[in-house]
Amino acid sequence: MTTITRLVTRFAVVLSLACWRPAYGQDATAPAILRKVGFDQRLNHQVPGDLTFTDENGAKVRLGDYFGDKPIILVLAYYRCPMLCTLVLNGLVQGMRDMPFSIGKEFRVLTISFDPRETPDLAAAKKQTYLASYGRAGAGADWHFLTGKQDSIAKLTEAIGFRYVYDEKQDQFIHTSGIVILTPHGKVSRYFYGIRFPARDLRLGLVEASANQIGSPTDQVLLYCFHYDPQTGKYTTSILNFVRLGGVATVLAVAALVWFLLRRERRHRNAAAAEQRSLDMAGLSNDSRRAGP
Repeated sequence: MTTITRLVTRFAVVLSLACWRPAYGQDATAPAILRKVGFDQRLNHQVPGDLTFTDENGAKVRLGDYFGDKPIILVLAYYRCPMLCTLVLNGLVQGMRDMPFSIGKEFRVLTISFDPRETPDLAAAKKQTYLASYGRAGAGADWHFLTGKQDSIAKLTEAIGFRYVYDEKQDQFIHTSGIVILTPHGKVSRYFYGIRFPARDLRLGLVEASANQIGSPTDQVLLYCFHYDPQTGKYTTSILNFVRLGGVATVLAVAALVWFLLRRERRHRNAAAAEQRSLDMAGLSNDSRRAGP
């Protein structure tokens, strides 16, 4: 990584942290324009399925066309963004490449521009770039890059709590960075903030959004051991669950020890009883011989 790339990445991280404001409060010391930018969490809120957009092929689509059978990673990113949106998509691709799940098999991805001036041609070019970067066959059928009119964009951003500001002087949008996980039926399940999305977080978020319909038994154990923190948009170690697991393990260990000791004692009693019966039988035999004719 070059020095310039590192500096750009660090600046993007600082900008994303500055722009993101959790739903629970607002930093009064932030510049006025930044207080208009952020993610207000709408967990379990339904994304309207009747909103219309245009896909990368120029076809009119409804968001509901993508609902039904797989959890969805939703990315709001305008395609002419000079920096932050590119870093978000790059971070998402890296996280998805590190996952065992694949686009089209376990989940789908929707990347939607919030700039109503952008065209399907621009969306198609972005799609080709990121499909090549992702590098897994068949992903194109379930990773869509959409554009739309302002009315649909406004209703979608309101549904997921995404707030942004257009800077007319710079002809750029000021916005936060992050992605949203939707359930197969289009309800908001999880928010992940920043420009880096660890494979573990993506994987657990998709498993939860699918109501455990995807993933392995290992994923279920991981979900028990890690807890989603809505303020940070990350999965953190659940100390309480570890304590519970420790308690269960202790009870099981004590029960196993008691069972082992009882079984050993029973064996000793049975052995002693068998030995006593042998002695009694030997005594009766001797008495019979002495009492013989």
